[in-house]
Amino acid sequence: MPRITLRQLLDHAAENGYAVPAFNMSNMEQGLAIMAAADVVGAPVIMQASRGARAYANDTVLARLIDGLVEIYPHIPVCMHLDHGNDLASCATAIQHGFTSVMMDGSLKADGTTPADFDYNTTITRQVVQMAHACGVSVEGELGVLGSLETGMGDQEDGHGATEKLSHDQLLTDPDEAERFVAATGVDALAVAMGTSHGAYKFTRQPDGDVLAMNVIEAIHKRLPNTHLVMHGSSSVPESLRLRINEYGGDIGPAWGVPLEEIQRGIRHGVRKVNIDTDLRLAATAAIRQTLIDTPSEFDPRKYLKPAMDSMTAVCIEKFNAFGTSGQASAIRARSLADMARSY
Repeated sequence: MPRITLRQLLDHAAENGYAVPAFNMSNMEQGLAIMAAADVVGAPVIMQASRGARAYANDTVLARLIDGLVEIYPHIPVCMHLDHGNDLASCATAIQHGFTSVMMDGSLKADGTTPADFDYNTTITRQVVQMAHACGVSVEGELGVLGSLETGMGDQEDGHGATEKLSHDQLLTDPDEAERFVAATGVDALAVAMGTSHGAYKFTRQPDGDVLAMNVIEAIHKRLPNTHLVMHGSSSVPESLRLRINEYGGDIGPAWGVPLEEIQRGIRHGVRKVNIDTDLRLAATAAIRQTLIDTPSEFDPRKYLKPAMDSMTAVCIEKFNAFGTSGQASAIRARSLADMARSY
C-alpha cells in the first residue's frame, strides 16, 4: 500500500469517530515496534519525526526505514509526518525525503524558541500549505504556544519550544483566531494549545480544568466542526512505567500526563490526531533497565533492545485500542500523492 496522507487518514477517522495516535520515532526499534502493534490490531499508522529526530537518524536513513516498514507491512496505511517544522525549508526537505505530511509550527519564529504573532504564523503556514498541497502532501498548523498553564513556562523539547514565561492568552488557542487561521491558511489539521506539553512532567498534580483546558477544544470544534484537531504532548505517563524504571535504578520523580479519559473526551469533540512520544520512551527505558539489572553480564544490544521493542509495542496497542483506531486499516484505500495533489 502506498504511503497515505494525513488528510486522507484523518478524514476517515472523522467519518468513523476515532482518532489516530501519532508516534514519534527516530530509530529502527521504534519503527518496528509501532508497526508490529499496528499489525496486531489492524490499525493505520502515523509515524512522525521531529527536526531533532531527523538530525539524529539522518533523513536518508529515515526514508529508507519507512520504505522497509511499508514493504514488510503492505496492508497497513502509513502516514509519515514531520513534527514541528520551523520554516519553509524544513518542510520542503521533509517532502523531498518522502514525508506525506508536514507540520508548520508558526506559533514560534524560525529559531524555534521565540513566540510569533498571528500574522507571522498565518503567513508562513499559508506558504507551506501552498507548497505542500502542490505536492499532494498534507499540512498541520499550530495556533497558541505549547506550555504549562501552571507555571506559565513554555515547552522545550529537542531544541524546540518557547524558553520564556508566557501569558495565559499565549498558552491557550483562541477560538476566534482559530476560525480565522484555518480560513486564511487552508491547513488540513490544527494543533490546539490547551495546557499540554512535551516530556514526562506535564503537570505537578492530577490535571483538572485549571491546567488542562479541554473546554478550548470543545469551543473550537463548535466553530470548526469540519477541521481535524490535534493534541500535542498527550502521553499519559503511566505510573507503572515510572515505578518500574525506578525499581531498576532510575530516578523519575512524580509525574502526571494526560489522562486517557480526557483524550477520549477530545476525540468526541473533533480531535483526530494525538501525539505520543514520552510513553514509548518510558516503556523502552523500563525494559532496558530491567534487562541490564537482571542480567548484568549482558552486553549484546539485541538482548535488551528486543524487550524494549516488545514494551513499546504493548503501549502502542493500548493507544490504538483506546482511541478506536484498531480494525480501521482494512477500510482505507490509499490515494496516491498525485491524486491528492489534484484534489487540493
